Amino acid sequence: MAFSILESMAQPKVIAHRGYWKTENSAQNSLTSLRKAAEAGCYGSEFDVILTADDELVVNHDDKFKGVVIPEATAMVATAIVLSNGEHLPTIDQYFSEALKYPDLRLILEIKPLKTTEREMKAVELTVAKLREYRLLDRTDIISFSLDICKEAIRLLPDTKVYYLNGDLSPQELKDLNFAGADYNGLVLKFHEEWIKECHNLGLEVNVWTIDNKPDMRYFIEQGVDYITTNYPEKLMTTLLTIGQ
Repeated sequence: MAFSILESMAQPKVIAHRGYWKTENSAQNSLTSLRKAAEAGCYGSEFDVILTADDELVVNHDDKFKGVVIPEATAMVATAIVLSNGEHLPTIDQYFSEALKYPDLRLILEIKPLKTTEREMKAVELTVAKLREYRLLDRTDIISFSLDICKEAIRLLPDTKVYYLNGDLSPQELKDLNFAGADYNGLVLKFHEEWIKECHNLGLEVNVWTIDNKPDMRYFIEQGVDYITTNYPEKLMTTLLTIGQ
């Protein structure tokens, strides 16, 4: 095997997007997807948290799902939704209880934007309270597309890594706001390839999402990102193993 410079680089860590759901008997943001991510050996599992109308936190990506507008529904209505694998849409308590079974799996918690700043602040407050209740702060990163949510998370949890998803802030702007780094779409980081190096020069980390094909996986491995979020974690792990061959 010929020596490759890539072999001497620190390889990016693998994050399962919405858990490992692209596998048998799993579903996005389900308890099974969390377990499957742990069983596959992922570094982390990403999941989405939405605040319901009655101030409960449930785990799902889409605001409107199977005809239910989750931020306008009660938790009872939201959790009655049946996922594609037969599970019910989980509460954050159910999700965190499951997460406690896999202490080596990092949690990448996305707080979904809401219609008002007041509701977003309530979502952050309740999320932080749940993380403290389950003693999961030391293994959880927080991400969001909402800058207000991110700022409040940084204020309440100065020792927790918070990353911004929207892709419209430069590395220096992220640094000035005390972010841990950029968590940007692959198209953004291809357009601003220089941001990866700039982040690292500023002591920031870089995660890229959602990278599902091998050419893009190899591209971002070569660029030296710290994390890659993917719907196909085992494919990414195989790609990492073949680097240099």
